[in-house]
Amino acid sequence: MPQPRKRVELLSIDNQNDFGDENRSSLRVPGAQANAENLAGLIGRLGDRLDDIHETMDTHQKVAIFHPIFWVDSHGNPPGPFTQIPTEDVEKGKWRASYPPYQSKAKGYTAALKANGRYDLTIWPYHVLVGSWGWSLIPVIAEALSVWEDQNFARVDFVMKGHNPYTEHYSAVQADVTDPDIVGDDPSVQLNTGLVQTLERADIILLAGQALSHCVANTVRDIANSFGPESVKKLVLLTDASSPVPGFETLADAFLIEMQGRGMQTCKCKEFSI
Repeated sequence: MPQPRKRVELLSIDNQNDFGDENRSSLRVPGAQANAENLAGLIGRLGDRLDDIHETMDTHQKVAIFHPIFWVDSHGNPPGPFTQIPTEDVEKGKWRASYPPYQSKAKGYTAALKANGRYDLTIWPYHVLVGSWGWSLIPVIAEALSVWEDQNFARVDFVMKGHNPYTEHYSAVQADVTDPDIVGDDPSVQLNTGLVQTLERADIILLAGQALSHCVANTVRDIANSFGPESVKKLVLLTDASSPVPGFETLADAFLIEMQGRGMQTCKCKEFSI
C-alpha cells in the first residue's frame, strides 16, 4: 500500500533586500545572496511538493524603539548603529527617549527585555522601511515565489511583522515584548496562533531566511516552544539558506546547538528530498 503523501511547508524568513549582501543593503548579511539562490533552487525543484509557502516580511518605519531616532545620550546625541542599550544605562540616564513623552515606554521596554533574557536593546541601522527598495524581497526569491504561484495556482502566505514602534519583533510569530502598557492594544505583537497551528499540521517544516542569529533563531524557538516536543522533530533548518548578522555568530552557533538538542533537523537545500 502506498504511503500517504507528507505535507511539506516552507517558512521563509525576511528574505528582503536590506538583509541581502549588496552594497546598498542597510543591514547586510554576508552570504545572503547565495542563501537566496540556494532557496530559490529548492523552491523550483520541489514545485508542487511544497504544499504551502509562508514568507515573513520585516516591516518598519523610521520612528521605532530600535532605530537611532528614538534615543539620545546625556548630551543629546543619537546612538550609532549597533549600540547596545541595557536597562541599567537607561536607569542611570546615559540614554533617554528623544521624545520625552516616550520615556516611560523606553524604560519599561529595556526592563522587559532584561526580564525575558534574550538580548539587550540593539540600535539597528534604518532598515526594511515599508515601501522602500530595502523592504522588498530579494529578486531571486521574488521570482521563485511568483513561479511557484503560477505553476500551482496558489498564493504565498505573506506574514507582516515588526510594524509596532515600541518593540523589536525578531520572531515571526510574536514580538519580543507584548506588554500592552508598552506596545498598546496591538494584536500583531501577540502569538500568531494561526501560523503556529498551520505549521504544526505539516509533516515537514522547512526553515530558511535572514538572519540566523536573530529573526530565524527567535522564530524557530518560539515555534518550538508552542509545539509539543514531538512536533519539534518536524523542523528542518536549511543551513545553506541562512546566515548570521556579522558580529553575532556566537548567537547563531548557540541557537543551532540548542535546537538540534531539542530535535530540530538540519539539511542543505540541494540535499533535501522527500
